[in-house]
Amino acid sequence: MLPIWTALLVLAADQATKAWVLARIAPWGTVPVLPGVVQWTYVQNRGAAFGLLQNQTLFFIVVAVVVIAAILYWLPRLPGRAGSARLALGLQLGGAVGNLIDRLRWGYVVDFVDLEFWPLHRWPVFNVADAAIVTGTALLVLWLLADRDAAPDPVQGPGGGGN
Repeated sequence: MLPIWTALLVLAADQATKAWVLARIAPWGTVPVLPGVVQWTYVQNRGAAFGLLQNQTLFFIVVAVVVIAAILYWLPRLPGRAGSARLALGLQLGGAVGNLIDRLRWGYVVDFVDLEFWPLHRWPVFNVADAAIVTGTALLVLWLLADRDAAPDPVQGPGGGGN
């Protein structure tokens, strides 16, 4: 249940913050939060990070549906010791659903977290869903690396077999 609760928490936080941004920030465009560090900047993201693949809404909808289906397929197949992988997939699932809702509703994703400090001054504006997806991906990579190191080598067997 950890991944589902995580996904629901991410989805709720994502949609609540986007609703707040639409009501409070969108009319002004940008509102300083901590000058020189972070500001809220309302952005209609019609592509991917760094302005890639602009106006490819259908492509992003299809990718999101495939990713969501893959996560839902793999979740019940994870080994019992895979708590961090379950958390990672929950973060990714909640983020993917949050951004999918935006694309289906408006045709774009609402982004608003704008980091101003160096070296991230040119970092793309993002949202809670994006942060959850990136964090989940990092956790999943760490889990895969740690699990690979702990697992026996399928060629060498459990004892290794070094020179």
